[in-house]
Amino acid sequence: MNKTTRLAFHQMEARLAKTYGVENVHETFTVEPTLEQKLQDKIVEQSTFLPRVNVLSVDDLEGQNVLGSASGPASGRTDTSVDGKERSPKDLLNLVASGYRLYQTNTDVYIRYATMDAWSKFPDLAERYQRYVQQRMANDREIIGWHGTSAAPDTDLSANPMMQDVNKGWLQYVREKMAANILTTGEKQAGEIRIGTGGDFVNLDHAVLELVEGIPQYLRQNLVALIGSELVGREKTALAVAMGQTPSEKTLTPAALANFGGLAWETPSNFPGRGLVITSLDNLSIYVQSGSWRRHIKDEPKKDRLEDYNSRNEGYVVETPEKFVAVEFDKVKLLQPDGTTWS
Repeated sequence: MNKTTRLAFHQMEARLAKTYGVENVHETFTVEPTLEQKLQDKIVEQSTFLPRVNVLSVDDLEGQNVLGSASGPASGRTDTSVDGKERSPKDLLNLVASGYRLYQTNTDVYIRYATMDAWSKFPDLAERYQRYVQQRMANDREIIGWHGTSAAPDTDLSANPMMQDVNKGWLQYVREKMAANILTTGEKQAGEIRIGTGGDFVNLDHAVLELVEGIPQYLRQNLVALIGSELVGREKTALAVAMGQTPSEKTLTPAALANFGGLAWETPSNFPGRGLVITSLDNLSIYVQSGSWRRHIKDEPKKDRLEDYNSRNEGYVVETPEKFVAVEFDKVKLLQPDGTTWS
């Protein structure tokens, strides 16, 4: 680390210490709840998807869901003039059966002296560095949200490149709370869900229409179809072939892809290529335990780098599992160009 970088480094340390209200960032410190919320907001801002779901602070590692939807129809009447009859209120949210569990999540990163040398000319070194860390956290949250299946005591990124063992994501939440809402097999071939001509679903319109039927009518507000890029790509190709290639025919393609099964759709970042989920975005949450965020910054000259240790307790929650249906994305098979093979 050259003299200019060292000066910039000390200035960055001072800025971080001031930001966190501590004397020394080289000692592990707990981020104050008010500042913790601001940091959460900064992380969320680095994503195109996270701002559209709930990121909430909670007090306990385990508890009942914070949000939810009405658990069913609640209006009616009781003839109280009849002896023994009385009005019986209904549980509005029915959150007891759901619940959440948070797990310690570490985001430990480093930046090499050589990189800091290159960055030392920037007056916003501290902000630039913070932004990179926040972007990584936001990206990781998305990946875990869609791919996470467990919370292993000792994670293995080599064996689980999509961080499947870091935390239980939204799909896993529903697998455990309401398994029937995750389609794991079709009727054409056991253990497979075939999408295409001759398959379980002719196309995405068919798949979405069928899946929506798994959500109670009273919960079908603000639904959106989250669809993987590979499925969308196949649909676009099939549509282009069916419509032809004349200018007038091409203009019809965007309109035909405006929705699937009557629902607006999108492909979230880091979403499985063959994934298909139907829910409302306000049904997806990330809970972070208030006061659990700890940080430690360490200058490590033996390795020519600055190390940054971050930990917090967080978890993924589907507020109303009944309002979430999906296919098991690794079971989805598509018809190949030969017209007979599914893979």
